[in-house]
Amino acid sequence: MPEKIVRARLDEESRMALRLMVRMGMTESEAVRTALIEAAAARDTEEALRAECERLMQDKEAMAREMAEFREWQEITAPWPD
Repeated sequence: MPEKIVRARLDEESRMALRLMVRMGMTESEAVRTALIEAAAARDTEEALRAECERLMQDKEAMAREMAEFREWQEITAPWPD
């Protein structure tokens, strides 16, 4: 598999994160690859959740059911102590 070399200037936060991952036993290359893959997965998850929320918000019947359930839970839940 062809490899691509990437160069980046790291700020202090990035340097600290890289150091942490290296201390955990990764090489710098493994740490960078892992961080990129995890960041992409997190963004995909966030985007999927956002899309699902937007889809559900368009369903007026589903929203009415959710709001009714929320109101029901409010009625049966004990007040939060001060």
